[in-house]
Amino acid sequence: MGIVLKQSLNNTLITYAGFGIGALNVLFLYTNFMAEDYYGLIQVITSAALILAPILAVGVPNALVKFYSSFDDTQEQDSFLTLMLLLPLILILPVALISHIANDAIGSFLAKENPIVKDYVWYIFIIGMAMAYFEVFYAWARIEMKSVFGNFMKEVFGRIVQTILLILLFFEVISVDFFIKGLVGLYLARTLMMKLYAYSLRMPRLSFHFPANTSSILVYSGLIILGGSTAIVLLEVDKVMLNQFIEIENVAYYSVAGFMATAVGVPGRAMHQITYPLTAKLMNNKDVAALRQLYQKSSLTLFIISGFLLVLLLLNLNDVYLLLPENYRGAWSIVFWIGMAKVSDALLGNNNSILFNSNYYRAVLFMGVGLAILTVLFNLWLIPAYGLDGAAIASFSAFLIYNGIKLVFVRRKYGMLPFTKETLKVFLLLLATAAIFFYLQFPFQPIVNIAIKSLLMSALYLGILYRFKISEDVYGAISNYLNR
Repeated sequence: MGIVLKQSLNNTLITYAGFGIGALNVLFLYTNFMAEDYYGLIQVITSAALILAPILAVGVPNALVKFYSSFDDTQEQDSFLTLMLLLPLILILPVALISHIANDAIGSFLAKENPIVKDYVWYIFIIGMAMAYFEVFYAWARIEMKSVFGNFMKEVFGRIVQTILLILLFFEVISVDFFIKGLVGLYLARTLMMKLYAYSLRMPRLSFHFPANTSSILVYSGLIILGGSTAIVLLEVDKVMLNQFIEIENVAYYSVAGFMATAVGVPGRAMHQITYPLTAKLMNNKDVAALRQLYQKSSLTLFIISGFLLVLLLLNLNDVYLLLPENYRGAWSIVFWIGMAKVSDALLGNNNSILFNSNYYRAVLFMGVGLAILTVLFNLWLIPAYGLDGAAIASFSAFLIYNGIKLVFVRRKYGMLPFTKETLKVFLLLLATAAIFFYLQFPFQPIVNIAIKSLLMSALYLGILYRFKISEDVYGAISNYLNR
Protein backbone atom coordinates (compact mmCIF):
# COMPACT_ATOMS: atom_id res chain seq x y z
CA MET A 1 0.00 0.00 0.00
CA GLY A 2 3.03 2.31 0.09
CA ILE A 3 2.79 3.60 -3.48
CA VAL A 4 -1.01 3.55 -3.23
CA LEU A 5 -1.04 5.64 -0.06
CA LYS A 6 1.59 8.10 -1.30
CA GLN A 7 -0.05 8.86 -4.66
CA SER A 8 -3.52 8.62 -3.14
CA LEU A 9 -2.61 11.28 -0.58
CA ASN A 10 -1.21 13.53 -3.32
CA ASN A 11 -4.29 12.95 -5.44
CA THR A 12 -6.55 13.53 -2.46
CA LEU A 13 -4.92 16.89 -1.74
CA ILE A 14 -5.25 17.90 -5.40
CA THR A 15 -8.79 16.62 -5.64
CA TYR A 16 -9.85 18.49 -2.52
CA ALA A 17 -8.15 21.63 -3.78
CA GLY A 18 -10.26 21.23 -6.90
CA PHE A 19 -13.29 20.51 -4.79
CA GLY A 20 -12.65 23.67 -2.78
CA ILE A 21 -12.49 25.74 -5.96
CA GLY A 22 -15.56 23.91 -7.23
CA ALA A 23 -17.36 24.70 -3.98
CA LEU A 24 -16.56 28.37 -4.45
CA ASN A 25 -17.92 28.20 -7.99
CA VAL A 26 -21.04 26.15 -7.28
CA LEU A 27 -22.08 27.46 -3.89
CA PHE A 28 -21.26 31.14 -4.36
CA LEU A 29 -20.31 32.23 -7.89
CA TYR A 30 -22.77 30.27 -10.04
CA THR A 31 -25.59 30.80 -7.55
CA ASN A 32 -25.01 34.58 -7.38
CA PHE A 33 -23.46 35.49 -10.75
CA MET A 34 -25.62 33.47 -13.16
CA ALA A 35 -29.36 33.18 -13.70
CA GLU A 36 -30.78 29.88 -12.45
CA ASP A 37 -32.07 28.76 -15.85
CA TYR A 38 -28.64 29.20 -17.48
CA TYR A 39 -26.93 27.39 -14.62
CA GLY A 40 -29.42 24.56 -15.09
CA LEU A 41 -28.65 24.61 -18.83
CA ILE A 42 -24.91 24.22 -18.18
CA GLN A 43 -25.61 21.24 -15.90
CA VAL A 44 -27.74 19.58 -18.58
CA ILE A 45 -25.03 20.13 -21.24
CA THR A 46 -22.19 18.79 -19.11
CA SER A 47 -24.20 15.85 -17.74
CA ALA A 48 -25.26 14.80 -21.25
CA ALA A 49 -21.63 15.12 -22.39
CA LEU A 50 -20.49 12.97 -19.45
CA ILE A 51 -22.96 10.26 -20.50
CA LEU A 52 -21.71 10.45 -24.10
CA ALA A 53 -17.98 10.48 -23.26
CA PRO A 54 -17.48 6.81 -22.22
CA ILE A 55 -19.32 5.72 -25.37
CA LEU A 56 -17.01 7.80 -27.58
CA ALA A 57 -13.94 6.54 -25.69
CA VAL A 58 -14.88 2.97 -26.73
CA GLY A 59 -13.51 1.53 -23.50
CA VAL A 60 -9.95 2.57 -24.37
CA PRO A 61 -8.98 4.03 -20.93
CA ASN A 62 -9.83 0.72 -19.23
CA ALA A 63 -8.24 -1.36 -21.99
CA LEU A 64 -5.01 0.64 -21.73
CA VAL A 65 -4.71 -0.12 -18.03
CA LYS A 66 -5.77 -3.77 -18.31
CA PHE A 67 -3.59 -4.89 -21.24
CA TYR A 68 -0.52 -2.65 -21.24
CA SER A 69 1.32 -4.50 -18.44
CA SER A 70 0.83 -7.80 -20.32
CA PHE A 71 3.14 -6.67 -23.15
CA ASP A 72 6.87 -7.08 -22.49
CA ASP A 73 8.14 -6.29 -25.97
CA THR A 74 8.54 -2.59 -26.88
CA GLN A 75 7.30 -3.15 -30.44
CA GLU A 76 4.15 -4.86 -29.18
CA GLN A 77 3.57 -1.99 -26.77
CA ASP A 78 3.86 0.51 -29.64
CA SER A 79 1.36 -1.49 -31.70
CA PHE A 80 -1.03 -1.64 -28.76
CA LEU A 81 -0.77 2.09 -28.06
CA THR A 82 -1.38 2.91 -31.73
CA LEU A 83 -4.56 0.83 -31.63
CA MET A 84 -5.67 2.65 -28.48
CA LEU A 85 -5.17 6.06 -30.11
CA LEU A 86 -7.19 5.22 -33.21
CA LEU A 87 -10.01 3.17 -31.70
CA PRO A 88 -12.18 6.07 -30.39
CA LEU A 89 -12.48 7.43 -33.95
CA ILE A 90 -14.64 4.42 -34.80
CA LEU A 91 -17.52 6.07 -32.92
CA ILE A 92 -16.50 9.72 -32.83
CA LEU A 93 -16.73 10.16 -36.62
CA PRO A 94 -20.19 8.59 -37.14
CA VAL A 95 -21.63 10.24 -34.01
CA ALA A 96 -20.36 13.60 -35.29
CA LEU A 97 -22.13 12.98 -38.59
CA ILE A 98 -25.36 11.96 -36.86
CA SER A 99 -25.19 14.99 -34.56
CA HIS A 100 -24.85 17.25 -37.59
CA ILE A 101 -27.67 15.66 -39.59
CA ALA A 102 -30.13 15.18 -36.71
CA ASN A 103 -29.26 18.35 -34.79
CA ASP A 104 -32.78 19.80 -34.92
CA ALA A 105 -34.51 16.53 -33.99
CA ILE A 106 -32.21 15.93 -31.00
CA GLY A 107 -32.59 19.55 -29.92
CA SER A 108 -36.38 19.37 -30.08
CA PHE A 109 -36.41 16.22 -27.95
CA LEU A 110 -34.17 17.72 -25.25
CA ALA A 111 -36.10 21.00 -25.33
CA LYS A 112 -39.55 19.47 -24.81
CA GLU A 113 -39.93 21.07 -21.36
CA ASN A 114 -37.20 23.73 -21.61
CA PRO A 115 -36.74 25.41 -25.04
CA ILE A 116 -33.46 27.02 -23.89
CA VAL A 117 -31.67 23.67 -24.43
CA LYS A 118 -32.42 23.35 -28.16
CA ASP A 119 -29.51 25.38 -29.56
CA TYR A 120 -26.76 23.62 -27.60
CA VAL A 121 -26.82 20.04 -28.93
CA TRP A 122 -23.53 20.43 -30.84
CA TYR A 123 -21.83 21.65 -27.67
CA ILE A 124 -22.73 18.35 -25.98
CA PHE A 125 -20.91 16.37 -28.68
CA ILE A 126 -17.76 18.52 -28.66
CA ILE A 127 -17.43 18.41 -24.87
CA GLY A 128 -18.15 14.67 -24.85
CA MET A 129 -15.45 14.06 -27.48
CA ALA A 130 -12.93 16.15 -25.53
CA MET A 131 -13.75 14.28 -22.32
CA ALA A 132 -13.33 10.94 -24.08
CA TYR A 133 -9.83 11.66 -25.40
CA PHE A 134 -8.84 13.31 -22.12
CA GLU A 135 -9.51 9.99 -20.36
CA VAL A 136 -7.49 8.17 -23.01
CA PHE A 137 -4.44 10.36 -22.41
CA TYR A 138 -5.00 10.25 -18.65
CA ALA A 139 -4.91 6.45 -18.75
CA TRP A 140 -1.76 6.73 -20.91
CA ALA A 141 -0.09 8.56 -18.01
CA ARG A 142 -1.48 6.19 -15.37
CA ILE A 143 0.06 3.11 -17.01
CA GLU A 144 3.38 4.85 -16.37
CA MET A 145 2.23 5.15 -12.72
CA LYS A 146 1.95 8.93 -13.08
CA SER A 147 -1.51 10.01 -12.00
CA VAL A 148 -0.95 13.32 -10.22
CA PHE A 149 -0.76 15.72 -13.20
CA GLY A 150 -3.81 14.17 -14.83
CA ASN A 151 -5.70 14.44 -11.57
CA PHE A 152 -4.73 18.11 -11.35
CA MET A 153 -6.00 18.74 -14.88
CA LYS A 154 -9.22 16.86 -14.16
CA GLU A 155 -10.01 18.30 -10.76
CA VAL A 156 -8.35 21.73 -10.55
CA PHE A 157 -7.56 23.23 -13.96
CA GLY A 158 -11.10 23.31 -15.30
CA ARG A 159 -12.52 24.77 -12.11
CA ILE A 160 -9.95 27.58 -12.05
CA VAL A 161 -10.90 28.50 -15.61
CA GLN A 162 -14.58 28.46 -14.65
CA THR A 163 -13.83 30.79 -11.74
CA ILE A 164 -12.18 33.25 -14.14
CA LEU A 165 -15.09 33.01 -16.59
CA LEU A 166 -17.63 33.59 -13.81
CA ILE A 167 -15.79 36.68 -12.59
CA LEU A 168 -15.68 38.03 -16.16
CA LEU A 169 -19.41 37.30 -16.45
CA PHE A 170 -20.13 39.16 -13.21
CA PHE A 171 -18.32 42.27 -14.45
CA GLU A 172 -20.14 41.96 -17.80
CA VAL A 173 -16.89 41.52 -19.72
CA ILE A 174 -18.44 38.46 -21.39
CA SER A 175 -22.00 37.29 -22.05
CA VAL A 176 -23.58 34.03 -20.90
CA ASP A 177 -23.36 32.69 -24.46
CA PHE A 178 -19.63 33.46 -24.55
CA PHE A 179 -19.29 31.80 -21.14
CA ILE A 180 -20.74 28.56 -22.51
CA LYS A 181 -18.46 28.74 -25.56
CA GLY A 182 -15.59 29.29 -23.13
CA LEU A 183 -16.50 26.04 -21.37
CA VAL A 184 -16.26 24.20 -24.67
CA GLY A 185 -12.81 25.72 -25.26
CA LEU A 186 -11.79 24.75 -21.73
CA TYR A 187 -12.48 21.06 -22.30
CA LEU A 188 -10.64 21.09 -25.63
CA ALA A 189 -7.60 22.86 -24.11
CA ARG A 190 -7.52 20.47 -21.17
CA THR A 191 -7.44 17.48 -23.51
CA LEU A 192 -4.59 18.99 -25.56
CA MET A 193 -2.51 19.64 -22.43
CA MET A 194 -3.12 16.10 -21.16
CA LYS A 195 -2.03 14.75 -24.54
CA LEU A 196 1.23 16.69 -24.45
CA TYR A 197 1.98 15.45 -20.93
CA ALA A 198 1.19 11.83 -21.82
CA TYR A 199 3.47 12.02 -24.85
CA SER A 200 6.24 13.49 -22.71
CA LEU A 201 6.12 10.29 -20.64
CA ARG A 202 6.08 8.03 -23.67
CA MET A 203 6.06 9.37 -27.22
CA PRO A 204 3.95 7.12 -29.44
CA ARG A 205 5.65 5.28 -32.27
CA LEU A 206 2.91 4.47 -34.74
CA SER A 207 2.85 0.81 -35.66
CA PHE A 208 -0.03 -0.70 -37.59
CA HIS A 209 1.02 -4.32 -36.97
CA PHE A 210 -1.53 -4.66 -34.22
CA PRO A 211 -1.03 -7.16 -31.34
CA ALA A 212 -1.87 -10.83 -31.76
CA ASN A 213 -4.64 -10.52 -29.17
CA THR A 214 -6.28 -7.55 -30.91
CA SER A 215 -9.61 -9.35 -31.17
CA SER A 216 -9.64 -9.90 -27.39
CA ILE A 217 -8.76 -6.24 -26.82
CA LEU A 218 -11.55 -5.09 -29.15
CA VAL A 219 -14.10 -7.35 -27.47
CA TYR A 220 -13.04 -6.06 -24.06
CA SER A 221 -13.12 -2.43 -25.20
CA GLY A 222 -16.53 -2.85 -26.78
CA LEU A 223 -17.98 -4.44 -23.68
CA ILE A 224 -16.31 -2.03 -21.28
CA ILE A 225 -18.27 0.76 -22.99
CA LEU A 226 -21.26 -0.72 -21.22
CA GLY A 227 -19.48 -0.61 -17.87
CA GLY A 228 -18.27 2.96 -18.26
CA SER A 229 -21.64 4.08 -19.52
CA THR A 230 -23.42 2.35 -16.64
CA ALA A 231 -21.37 4.17 -14.01
CA ILE A 232 -21.94 7.56 -15.66
CA VAL A 233 -25.64 6.92 -16.26
CA LEU A 234 -26.05 6.16 -12.57
CA LEU A 235 -24.33 9.47 -11.75
CA GLU A 236 -25.58 11.89 -14.40
CA VAL A 237 -28.85 10.73 -15.93
CA ASP A 238 -30.92 12.26 -13.13
CA LYS A 239 -30.00 15.81 -14.19
CA VAL A 240 -30.71 15.11 -17.86
CA MET A 241 -34.07 13.55 -17.01
CA LEU A 242 -35.05 16.36 -14.64
CA ASN A 243 -34.76 18.62 -17.70
CA GLN A 244 -37.42 16.47 -19.42
CA PHE A 245 -40.00 16.83 -16.65
CA ILE A 246 -39.62 20.11 -14.73
CA GLU A 247 -38.37 23.66 -15.20
CA ILE A 248 -34.64 23.83 -15.87
CA GLU A 249 -33.85 26.05 -12.86
CA ASN A 250 -34.66 23.00 -10.68
CA VAL A 251 -31.67 21.27 -12.25
CA ALA A 252 -29.56 24.07 -10.76
CA TYR A 253 -31.03 23.53 -7.27
CA TYR A 254 -30.51 19.77 -7.54
CA SER A 255 -26.95 20.19 -8.83
CA VAL A 256 -25.91 22.36 -5.89
CA ALA A 257 -27.18 19.78 -3.38
CA GLY A 258 -25.63 16.96 -5.40
CA PHE A 259 -22.30 18.76 -5.57
CA MET A 260 -22.11 18.97 -1.79
CA ALA A 261 -22.75 15.23 -1.57
CA THR A 262 -19.95 14.52 -4.06
CA ALA A 263 -17.45 15.54 -1.36
CA VAL A 264 -18.10 12.11 0.10
CA GLY A 265 -16.82 10.42 -3.06
CA VAL A 266 -13.66 12.49 -3.54
CA PRO A 267 -11.31 10.14 -1.62
CA GLY A 268 -12.48 7.25 -3.77
CA ARG A 269 -11.77 9.11 -6.99
CA ALA A 270 -8.30 9.97 -5.75
CA MET A 271 -7.42 6.46 -4.59
CA HIS A 272 -8.78 4.70 -7.68
CA GLN A 273 -6.36 6.57 -9.94
CA ILE A 274 -3.55 4.40 -8.58
CA THR A 275 -5.37 1.27 -7.32
CA TYR A 276 -6.74 0.55 -10.81
CA PRO A 277 -3.35 -0.08 -12.52
CA LEU A 278 -2.03 -1.76 -9.36
CA THR A 279 -5.02 -4.11 -9.31
CA ALA A 280 -4.46 -4.94 -12.98
CA LYS A 281 -0.83 -5.81 -12.25
CA LEU A 282 -1.73 -8.03 -9.27
CA MET A 283 -4.34 -9.86 -11.33
CA ASN A 284 -1.98 -10.34 -14.27
CA ASN A 285 0.53 -11.81 -11.77
CA LYS A 286 -2.22 -13.88 -10.09
CA ASP A 287 -1.20 -12.57 -6.65
CA VAL A 288 -4.47 -13.36 -4.85
CA ALA A 289 -3.16 -12.72 -1.33
CA ALA A 290 -1.97 -9.21 -2.17
CA LEU A 291 -5.20 -8.56 -4.07
CA ARG A 292 -7.30 -9.52 -1.03
CA GLN A 293 -5.22 -7.25 1.19
CA LEU A 294 -5.60 -4.35 -1.24
CA TYR A 295 -9.35 -4.99 -1.47
CA GLN A 296 -9.87 -4.88 2.30
CA LYS A 297 -7.50 -2.02 3.04
CA SER A 298 -8.88 0.19 0.27
CA SER A 299 -12.42 -0.48 1.51
CA LEU A 300 -11.61 0.34 5.13
CA THR A 301 -9.62 3.47 4.31
CA LEU A 302 -12.32 4.84 2.01
CA PHE A 303 -15.10 4.02 4.48
CA ILE A 304 -13.24 5.80 7.29
CA ILE A 305 -12.89 8.95 5.20
CA SER A 306 -16.13 8.96 3.20
CA GLY A 307 -18.35 7.94 6.10
CA PHE A 308 -16.97 10.73 8.27
CA LEU A 309 -17.34 13.28 5.46
CA LEU A 310 -21.03 12.42 5.11
CA VAL A 311 -21.63 12.77 8.87
CA LEU A 312 -19.67 16.03 8.89
CA LEU A 313 -21.65 17.38 5.93
CA LEU A 314 -25.08 16.45 7.26
CA LEU A 315 -24.45 17.87 10.73
CA ASN A 316 -23.23 21.18 9.26
CA LEU A 317 -25.81 21.42 6.48
CA ASN A 318 -28.11 23.94 8.16
CA ASP A 319 -25.23 26.40 8.52
CA VAL A 320 -24.08 25.73 4.94
CA TYR A 321 -27.54 26.58 3.61
CA LEU A 322 -27.50 29.91 5.44
CA LEU A 323 -24.61 30.90 3.15
CA LEU A 324 -26.62 30.23 -0.04
CA PRO A 325 -29.39 32.19 -1.80
CA GLU A 326 -32.78 31.20 -0.44
CA ASN A 327 -33.91 29.29 -3.56
CA TYR A 328 -31.02 26.83 -3.14
CA ARG A 329 -31.82 25.90 0.46
CA GLY A 330 -33.79 23.02 1.92
CA ALA A 331 -32.46 20.05 -0.09
CA TRP A 332 -31.31 18.01 2.94
CA SER A 333 -32.79 14.77 1.63
CA ILE A 334 -30.96 15.11 -1.71
CA VAL A 335 -27.63 15.49 0.07
CA PHE A 336 -28.46 12.49 2.29
CA TRP A 337 -29.49 10.07 -0.47
CA ILE A 338 -26.67 10.95 -2.87
CA GLY A 339 -24.16 10.96 -0.01
CA MET A 340 -25.31 7.48 1.04
CA ALA A 341 -24.81 6.29 -2.54
CA LYS A 342 -21.23 7.58 -2.40
CA VAL A 343 -20.59 5.80 0.91
CA SER A 344 -21.85 2.52 -0.57
CA ASP A 345 -19.30 3.01 -3.35
CA ALA A 346 -16.55 3.66 -0.81
CA LEU A 347 -17.33 0.46 1.07
CA LEU A 348 -16.52 -1.57 -2.03
CA GLY A 349 -12.91 -0.33 -2.17
CA ASN A 350 -11.24 -1.34 -5.44
CA ASN A 351 -14.11 -3.68 -6.37
CA ASN A 352 -14.57 -2.03 -9.78
CA SER A 353 -10.89 -2.49 -10.57
CA ILE A 354 -11.13 -6.21 -9.76
CA LEU A 355 -14.21 -6.74 -11.88
CA PHE A 356 -13.11 -4.78 -14.93
CA ASN A 357 -9.71 -6.52 -14.95
CA SER A 358 -11.16 -10.01 -14.42
CA ASN A 359 -12.27 -12.70 -16.85
CA TYR A 360 -15.84 -12.19 -15.66
CA TYR A 361 -16.25 -8.60 -16.77
CA ARG A 362 -18.78 -9.53 -19.47
CA ALA A 363 -21.40 -10.76 -17.00
CA VAL A 364 -20.92 -7.75 -14.72
CA LEU A 365 -21.18 -5.33 -17.64
CA PHE A 366 -24.45 -6.78 -18.83
CA MET A 367 -25.83 -6.64 -15.30
CA GLY A 368 -24.70 -3.03 -15.20
CA VAL A 369 -26.61 -2.26 -18.38
CA GLY A 370 -29.72 -3.76 -16.83
CA LEU A 371 -29.26 -1.53 -13.82
CA ALA A 372 -28.69 1.55 -15.99
CA ILE A 373 -32.04 0.82 -17.60
CA LEU A 374 -33.52 0.33 -14.13
CA THR A 375 -32.12 3.74 -13.13
CA VAL A 376 -33.90 5.39 -16.04
CA LEU A 377 -37.12 3.60 -15.08
CA PHE A 378 -36.72 4.67 -11.44
CA ASN A 379 -36.35 8.28 -12.61
CA LEU A 380 -39.34 8.01 -14.95
CA TRP A 381 -41.40 6.82 -11.98
CA LEU A 382 -40.03 8.92 -9.11
CA ILE A 383 -39.32 12.32 -10.70
CA PRO A 384 -42.95 12.97 -11.78
CA ALA A 385 -44.13 11.72 -8.36
CA TYR A 386 -41.58 13.32 -6.01
CA GLY A 387 -39.63 15.87 -8.06
CA LEU A 388 -36.05 16.51 -6.97
CA ASP A 389 -36.28 14.08 -4.03
CA GLY A 390 -37.45 11.39 -6.44
CA ALA A 391 -34.33 11.82 -8.58
CA ALA A 392 -32.07 11.47 -5.53
CA ILE A 393 -33.90 8.36 -4.26
CA ALA A 394 -33.71 6.84 -7.75
CA SER A 395 -29.95 7.36 -7.84
CA PHE A 396 -29.45 5.87 -4.38
CA SER A 397 -31.62 2.84 -5.14
CA ALA A 398 -29.77 2.11 -8.36
CA PHE A 399 -26.35 2.44 -6.70
CA LEU A 400 -27.39 0.18 -3.82
CA ILE A 401 -28.59 -2.58 -6.15
CA TYR A 402 -25.58 -2.23 -8.48
CA ASN A 403 -23.04 -2.27 -5.65
CA GLY A 404 -24.77 -5.21 -3.98
CA ILE A 405 -24.53 -7.28 -7.16
CA LYS A 406 -20.84 -6.42 -7.61
CA LEU A 407 -20.12 -7.31 -3.98
CA VAL A 408 -21.78 -10.74 -4.31
CA PHE A 409 -20.07 -11.39 -7.64
CA VAL A 410 -16.55 -10.85 -6.30
CA ARG A 411 -17.38 -12.95 -3.25
CA ARG A 412 -18.57 -15.88 -5.36
CA LYS A 413 -15.79 -15.77 -7.95
CA TYR A 414 -12.79 -14.84 -5.80
CA GLY A 415 -13.89 -15.74 -2.27
CA MET A 416 -13.18 -12.20 -1.05
CA LEU A 417 -15.17 -9.65 0.88
CA PRO A 418 -13.96 -6.09 1.52
CA PHE A 419 -15.33 -6.05 5.06
CA THR A 420 -13.44 -6.90 8.23
CA LYS A 421 -14.20 -6.50 11.93
CA GLU A 422 -12.66 -3.03 11.65
CA THR A 423 -15.46 -2.06 9.23
CA LEU A 424 -18.02 -2.63 12.00
CA LYS A 425 -15.89 -0.63 14.44
CA VAL A 426 -15.82 2.32 12.04
CA PHE A 427 -19.59 2.09 11.51
CA LEU A 428 -20.23 2.21 15.25
CA LEU A 429 -17.78 5.08 15.65
CA LEU A 430 -19.60 7.05 12.93
CA LEU A 431 -22.96 6.48 14.64
CA ALA A 432 -21.53 7.55 17.99
CA THR A 433 -19.96 10.70 16.51
CA ALA A 434 -23.24 11.65 14.82
CA ALA A 435 -25.24 11.05 18.01
CA ILE A 436 -22.88 13.13 20.17
CA PHE A 437 -22.86 16.16 17.87
CA PHE A 438 -26.39 16.00 16.43
CA TYR A 439 -27.91 18.46 18.88
CA LEU A 440 -24.82 20.59 19.36
CA GLN A 441 -25.42 24.06 17.92
CA PHE A 442 -23.43 27.29 18.19
CA PRO A 443 -24.90 30.81 18.07
CA PHE A 444 -22.16 32.31 15.89
CA GLN A 445 -21.82 33.21 12.23
CA PRO A 446 -22.38 30.10 9.99
CA ILE A 447 -18.73 29.77 8.86
CA VAL A 448 -17.54 29.97 12.49
CA ASN A 449 -20.15 27.39 13.54
CA ILE A 450 -19.03 25.03 10.78
CA ALA A 451 -15.35 25.45 11.69
CA ILE A 452 -15.88 24.83 15.43
CA LYS A 453 -18.13 21.79 15.00
CA SER A 454 -15.87 20.29 12.31
CA LEU A 455 -12.76 20.67 14.48
CA LEU A 456 -14.44 19.08 17.50
CA MET A 457 -15.83 16.19 15.46
CA SER A 458 -12.50 15.61 13.72
CA ALA A 459 -10.59 15.62 17.01
CA LEU A 460 -12.90 13.00 18.52
CA TYR A 461 -13.08 10.80 15.42
CA LEU A 462 -9.37 10.83 14.55
CA GLY A 463 -8.41 10.53 18.20
CA ILE A 464 -10.37 7.30 18.62
CA LEU A 465 -9.07 5.92 15.31
CA TYR A 466 -5.52 6.64 16.39
CA ARG A 467 -5.87 5.46 19.97
CA PHE A 468 -7.31 2.06 19.04
CA LYS A 469 -5.35 1.61 15.76
CA ILE A 470 -8.49 0.70 13.84
CA SER A 471 -6.68 1.16 10.49
CA GLU A 472 -2.97 0.55 9.97
CA ASP A 473 -2.81 3.02 7.08
CA VAL A 474 -4.66 5.79 8.89
CA TYR A 475 -2.63 5.17 12.05
CA GLY A 476 0.59 5.36 10.04
CA ALA A 477 -0.46 8.55 8.27
CA ILE A 478 -1.37 10.26 11.56
CA SER A 479 1.84 9.05 13.19
CA ASN A 480 3.96 10.43 10.36
CA TYR A 481 2.16 13.76 10.61
CA LEU A 482 2.65 13.94 14.38
CA ASN A 483 6.33 13.03 14.06
CA ARG A 484 6.87 15.85 11.59
